Amino acid sequence: MEELTVIRLGRSRYGPIWDLQKRFQAERMASLEGGEASPDRLLLVQHEPVFTWGRRAKPEHLGPGPDALARLGAEVFEVERGGDVTFHGPGQLVAYPVIYLGAARCGRDLHRYMRALEQVCIAVCDTYGVKAGREPGLTGVWVGRRKIAALGTRVSRWVTLHGLSFNVTDQPLEWFAHITPCGIKDRGVTSLQSELGQAPPMEEVEARLTQAFCDELGFVTSRSRAGAATNPFSP
Repeated sequence: MEELTVIRLGRSRYGPIWDLQKRFQAERMASLEGGEASPDRLLLVQHEPVFTWGRRAKPEHLGPGPDALARLGAEVFEVERGGDVTFHGPGQLVAYPVIYLGAARCGRDLHRYMRALEQVCIAVCDTYGVKAGREPGLTGVWVGRRKIAALGTRVSRWVTLHGLSFNVTDQPLEWFAHITPCGIKDRGVTSLQSELGQAPPMEEVEARLTQAFCDELGFVTSRSRAGAATNPFSP
């Protein structure tokens, strides 16, 4: 099994973490071409309020528009991932795998990778007794008709960028009312807190998601690497 470096970043603004992902992706791609060795990584973070959308997002899904969304107190970013508009904020665990798919159990198959990320979130829900699953034709993870986890990725030379967001507390949910989340008009959003009546500790969810990721994609974390938590950024 391949080793995975897990980096717990706490809370941070979106821009520095986006830059960090791209730096790690470039390092990983260079290592595949004979450059300095670079590990597969999993970044875990809670963002300060931010709306992000892919380049194919429909303008009407951004609600009142980027300027109005920024006036709500959130940052706004158009990014290079797939998918439509979503929100990230405190109370939501965001996981960014920067991995070479050739080293993962899914192989160099983007469809299998996306289904694997969904399965990771389904497995985490299952550890809390929350029945979650997929919806035909829709990306993400659902509890009934409400989305608990959203996905969006981009792959270059089979090294991944972006990833998944998982609603842990109810804190992020009110922000979704300002947009059409993931461009889906007739579905809602939910969180572990909404489903359980109370929110589990974020560190516990991080640990369960990391384990589910390793189990599903065929990685292992060493104790020293999994405990590393270097965050060069201020919130």
